[in-house]
Amino acid sequence: MDLREGEQILKVYHRHPTPFAFDMIKAIIAIIPLFVVLMFFRDVLSTGVFSLIVFILFVGFGIIILYVSLIYWLDRLVVTNMRVIFINWRSWYNRHESEALFGDIQDIQTNEKGFIANLWIFDYGDFHLETASSHMTILFDRAPDPEGIRRFIYHLRNP
Repeated sequence: MDLREGEQILKVYHRHPTPFAFDMIKAIIAIIPLFVVLMFFRDVLSTGVFSLIVFILFVGFGIIILYVSLIYWLDRLVVTNMRVIFINWRSWYNRHESEALFGDIQDIQTNEKGFIANLWIFDYGDFHLETASSHMTILFDRAPDPEGIRRFIYHLRNP
């Protein structure tokens, strides 16, 4: 992301931490059966083989958690004084960058989870920005306070 002449970053939004925590809990629950099955074979396997398998499972699980965490936290929505930029990491080596100038913004839609979104821990949802060309849309899911992001951008467009 290169800034243009006279452009300043006003706000940077990262994904909300609550859905990430839920995903990590799901991943931990998903790996528990592997360890339970491994415990059944503990007596059959030698101590060295058992320790090696446990080590490989922990390292593999750690690498997966690290990868998912980095991809999750590197995604961001950057609002400057001229445009909105969305940086979406699709994989470790594949990054997609979308931008919309304030003058091209046609519509901003948000989606939150009703009354429960009034609590900070659940105040996240989808932020959908469409430009005049209709080919360009920015979808920032799991955005923190999407309604606040929408108000901030509208305030910048119409001072």
